[in-house]
Amino acid sequence: MSSQSVPIPASPGTNLDTSSMSSSSSSIWDRLSTWASENKAIVYTVAGVAVVTTGAGLAYYILDSRSDGKTNTAEEKRKASKKERRKAKKEKEKERDDSDKEAKSPKASEQELNKKTATVESDPLEDLPQIDETTVENLSDQERKEFSNKLKLAGNTAYGAKNYNDAIDLYGKAIICKPDPIFYSNRAACYNALGNWDKVVEDTTAAINIDSEYIKALNRRANAYEHLERYSEALLDYTASCIIDGFRNDNSAQSVERLLKKVAEAKGKAIMEGKEKRLPSPTFVTNYLQSFRPKPAPAGLEETAELGEDTGLGQLQAGLIAMGKKTGDGYDKAAKSFDRALEIGSLGEHEAFAYSMRGTFTYLKGENADALQDLTKSVELQPSLTTSFIKRASMHLEIGEKEAAAKDFEAAMAQNKEDPDIYYHRAQLHFILGEFAEAAKDYQKSIDLDRDFIFSHIQLGVTQYKMGSVVPSMATFRRTIKNFDKVPDVYNYYGELLLDQQKYQEAIEKFDTAVEMEKQSKPLGMNVLPLINKALALFQWKQDFSEAEKLCQKALIIDPECDIAVATMAQLLLQQGKVTEALKYFERAAELSRTEGEIISALSYAEASRTQLEVQQKYPQLASRLQGMGGGMGGPTIR
Repeated sequence: MSSQSVPIPASPGTNLDTSSMSSSSSSIWDRLSTWASENKAIVYTVAGVAVVTTGAGLAYYILDSRSDGKTNTAEEKRKASKKERRKAKKEKEKERDDSDKEAKSPKASEQELNKKTATVESDPLEDLPQIDETTVENLSDQERKEFSNKLKLAGNTAYGAKNYNDAIDLYGKAIICKPDPIFYSNRAACYNALGNWDKVVEDTTAAINIDSEYIKALNRRANAYEHLERYSEALLDYTASCIIDGFRNDNSAQSVERLLKKVAEAKGKAIMEGKEKRLPSPTFVTNYLQSFRPKPAPAGLEETAELGEDTGLGQLQAGLIAMGKKTGDGYDKAAKSFDRALEIGSLGEHEAFAYSMRGTFTYLKGENADALQDLTKSVELQPSLTTSFIKRASMHLEIGEKEAAAKDFEAAMAQNKEDPDIYYHRAQLHFILGEFAEAAKDYQKSIDLDRDFIFSHIQLGVTQYKMGSVVPSMATFRRTIKNFDKVPDVYNYYGELLLDQQKYQEAIEKFDTAVEMEKQSKPLGMNVLPLINKALALFQWKQDFSEAEKLCQKALIIDPECDIAVATMAQLLLQQGKVTEALKYFERAAELSRTEGEIISALSYAEASRTQLEVQQKYPQLASRLQGMGGGMGGPTIR
């Protein structure tokens, strides 16, 4: 894949032509996002408004002056000899001078007007031929060519004077003489100025049917499609235009990104409206839950307590037991049990805890508003339940309410300033906001209050690394491995930092250790992130697509709804140019996404892939050209 970055299309304007979660999962997403930002040339586009300012300060659009409506490819232009390039330059300068003369004020001096003796140089509004479908039949080919050129020049003059309807009539007569794509495109520019988008589509389509690589006609039609809210068609035209132009126009590329977002947002909204609210993958749920220190069940809800299943307390107990299994079925049962517990009621002193647990699983399903209500009810009933404040702070942060999140942490500290979870999760807030020094302080405070919680140590090491303190970071991880040598997570995270340093062999050894420990300690609820990390390491190190895909497939067998595994597979396939297969995985990633933002992100990739396929099907000649730019969808390593 081309390594060039292609931004998103801006509107082409009306000018006429002048040219012939957990930190582990988050870090994986960071690498995929970095790869994406370096490889936006998946599908992007073209445009540009050429505006000239006259001496009188009048801005007007430059007119079409391509010869015979032919477009040279970038490759042909590079092969042109110096002599040909000099000749073309002189011709363009002459055309530009002619255009300037045509657009000058009617007050131009009589001396200048008298100099125009040739037919083309005479006043284009004088002696115009009377052309219609009948009279044109009596004209020779040469006469048709001459008349069409004169009518075009007259149309240019009318356009420059903003007499768009006159220009439309003149270009129409030029088309009768000679169906040239430039004439259609210029008439489309008139309709564009009048806001008649259907007619713009009609004329640009006629131009493209004659010259399928007519970039400005593609851009004009894309612009019209966008005004008509036919976003997928606009995206297709901008993409084709960008490929034809070799991804050189930033404005067009920006238009593609804008349209990708529009298409993805429209589809994402529809998906969210019909989406069944359900829990994400067990890997996701486990990573979220283990970000809180494990605590014993509240008194009276222990597994040994004899409680009837038809009671609220019995359902609360059943939810805790099911949650401890760390499996998809277990988490589903836990969510239902917590909900049922509150429906039955009679929870006594455990009512606040019940709201906290239901709010937790409601949040994991992506129902933030309902989750916030449950957690607010929990802290109202029992302010000392600091976990509810902490969880509510995380939710506020996710929806962009930074100040509300900070207030929740303050409220939690007012209840119990010795709760290490407060500092750990406040550190997470600082980390997400890029405030690494503050994050490091809070992680250290969390460690000082409770040295047995491994994730405080891991996150401190990661934060030190982010701050550029590589040596202290590595020392923190070696010390953590010594103190928690039976915990797979520390090996997985340490492997990620080694991978970032391109110490591939060491990284893979750490991932293998984490995988084996996961198998032994959690055979039914294995965390698949070490498998995915190993896949990325093998790809980066040896470009071993086959083994990387096998590892991702294995992860998906263990956890079929792991969005990180699905996204990684999609990117690996995209790197190999397997766009059709990658598209399926991107669509699957959208299905698994929890929030509208996540859905839109996944759909943007899906729409980019789908559009590239459509372009290659509609313009097969562009497929080989795209490959020639850098191997189609291949590209730099995923980092």
